[in-house]
Amino acid sequence: MINRGCLPLDWQVDLGHGGRWTSWRAGDREWLWQNPLVPAAERHRARPGAAFIDAGGAEECFPTIRGLPDHGDAWSRPWSGTNRSAAVDIPGNGTLRRTIADGPAPEITYRIDGRPGTSFLHALHALLAVSSRAVLDIPDAKRMTVLDDLDPERWWPSGLDRLSAADGTAVCAIVPDVRRAVIIDGDDRLELEWDCAESPELCSLMVWRNLGGWPPQSPYRSIGIEPMVGRAADLASAREGSCPVVGPSGTFRWSVRLSAR
Repeated sequence: MINRGCLPLDWQVDLGHGGRWTSWRAGDREWLWQNPLVPAAERHRARPGAAFIDAGGAEECFPTIRGLPDHGDAWSRPWSGTNRSAAVDIPGNGTLRRTIADGPAPEITYRIDGRPGTSFLHALHALLAVSSRAVLDIPDAKRMTVLDDLDPERWWPSGLDRLSAADGTAVCAIVPDVRRAVIIDGDDRLELEWDCAESPELCSLMVWRNLGGWPPQSPYRSIGIEPMVGRAADLASAREGSCPVVGPSGTFRWSVRLSAR
């Protein structure tokens, strides 16, 4: 549960360039990381189908996370609406709508409108500006699936909770059946809570701990903490039952809440 003593969290988004979150600021602390190697102009040139441009911030990865297009099809398209209520149309997959309720702990409500029976994945791909002493706490975590590994099934945390200094490694994992994550960095804490009444069993967290192991040609350190609905990363290769599905009403909803202290 979100702590009542939380700091007001101010946010900014860029609707013209993928609806990307560009700031989560609480007091003097900026929680979103920006990639110093990617000029703003490079991101502004992105078009649907382009290779992903890792500018940092927090991206809406929909209707897939990995696969084609990489990081989904929403990040490269302009969104319409206002900062607090915006939408993006993805041909063949439907419309992703995002509503942000202001307050000390902003609540984000997502609604996917599409043809009943349409499968998808959706993650809030947040890259965080954290130090090498930061720790990730997932209170209800038990198991995780490590992607791109010959031995993928492991117990959480198996060391992945330590968001350490660059050591040349990069690990991506999906932690299923969780709805809360807390990032602790010294005296600062960022808490994310998410829920989905329609498919609660598909609430998961993707963890991207890149400690200078990616990309191969010019690696850097980046930490992704990603609330999601689904238990897969690639929509095209996902196993049956691992992806949310638009119901008979033609809509699917889930939500994320942010708080900091």
